[in-house]
Amino acid sequence: MSPSTFRIGDHIIPHDDPRLETLLASVHGTKQRPLCLCRDPGVEMYVARINGRHVIKRMPNTGTDHAPTCESYEPSAELSGLAPLLGSAIQENIQDGVTTLRFDFALSKGRGRPTGTSSPRRESDSVRTNGNKLTLRGSLHYLWEQAGFHRWSPAMAGKRSWHVIHKFLLQAAEDKAVKGVPLADVLYVPEPFSRERMEDIAQRRMARLSQISMGESHAQRLLLLIGEVKEIARSRCGHKLVVKHLPDFPITMDDGLHNRLRKRFAGEFALWDAVDNAHLVVIGTFGVDPTGVASLDAAALMVVNENWLPFEHLYEQALIDRLTQSGRSFLKGLRYSLSDDQPLASVVLLDTQPLPIALYIVPPEAAEDYDAALDSLIAESRLEAWVWRAGGEAMPEIPPAD
Repeated sequence: MSPSTFRIGDHIIPHDDPRLETLLASVHGTKQRPLCLCRDPGVEMYVARINGRHVIKRMPNTGTDHAPTCESYEPSAELSGLAPLLGSAIQENIQDGVTTLRFDFALSKGRGRPTGTSSPRRESDSVRTNGNKLTLRGSLHYLWEQAGFHRWSPAMAGKRSWHVIHKFLLQAAEDKAVKGVPLADVLYVPEPFSRERMEDIAQRRMARLSQISMGESHAQRLLLLIGEVKEIARSRCGHKLVVKHLPDFPITMDDGLHNRLRKRFAGEFALWDAVDNAHLVVIGTFGVDPTGVASLDAAALMVVNENWLPFEHLYEQALIDRLTQSGRSFLKGLRYSLSDDQPLASVVLLDTQPLPIALYIVPPEAAEDYDAALDSLIAESRLEAWVWRAGGEAMPEIPPAD
């Protein structure tokens, strides 16, 4: 991605210029819009104040107005599972820069029901398409995208680690809210583990998690966890989730939740087992009982490759590997709340001219109506399409970079 340059009043200034903060502060709260100069005469942006600093943000629904090489470019939301959520589950306010999210899962529960006892309407059972609210998987996809981990360019090779994932996921949460509460107050992303700092890390974790028990007397607060799975193993009374970077803090789960998780995300477990360098990312809600024991209440899973790019099956992994090995720049499409039998753009190439190219994979088990839905999606898009009917043919030649 090309670093952005902006016009603010009479000033033309790159994104890394130390004077940028002062210039943004001077126009914050005014009607003056900074311009991103990725295209001529410029694309309007807006200024938000987040945690005491001024940041420049893309105007809602303007991702396609930016040049494909610009960090602010996004393809049409219809190519992924994002479109049904905009304006309902995801509401961006350009006046204060805060994006309000609506979840279809609870962040509190009655104290009469033990943590880890799952009702039939859990994310681990199914992923429902609901344009009004974000599922757990949809929330993970949204934060992954907001953190920029759906993007890839050759310059990113070797630069992603849990330290980077942790940092940018927390930054992505800074300007988000749910039910009037800052998302950062309920999101827990384990900090990178170090044996030398083990005691300090444990103390910070205890202080962070102690906030859970400070809710109303009739309800227990839950936190939203995003972490990398190390293992899910049997415990004395059920099962436990062991998260990397939390080796001394297992999270228990009852047998019912464990069984549903294994059934609903059987494909993710199979990919994680089959691909040596894959990571398994978990998002889930959990509470802490008076003894300090944490219990998982609901969960969803996502498989990512060694570069932390999500993939849904081995065909998609093969495509992403070929693109990264050949030095291509692209965006990875994310499903959000779309059901698995609905088409979406697997990848959007950013290094082609005059427009990006959307790459689609038709899985071998696709139903008869899949082709009709894919044809409709391609016809409605401005982007040229590349289609691979996986399982029935070899991967077609990928359009070259310009």
